[in-house]
Amino acid sequence: MARRDRRRRRKVCSFCVDKIEHVDYKDALRLRRFLNERGKILPRRVTGNCAHHQRQLTVALKRARVLALVPFSME
Repeated sequence: MARRDRRRRRKVCSFCVDKIEHVDYKDALRLRRFLNERGKILPRRVTGNCAHHQRQLTVALKRARVLALVPFSME
């Protein structure tokens, strides 16, 4: 019963915490954290990113995929 009443802690945007204004597509190690084990982009509700940085992240990941910095799929 006590477990049901507990509030979940709000996730914070890792880009805002690190004071990163623009998500860089060349930072493959940071971008890889936002992919699941199959290579799909994780949604905001899972990662805790703000809408602004999530949009930048999506564009950066797609650019990094084209340049083969991160894989399209990890199968």
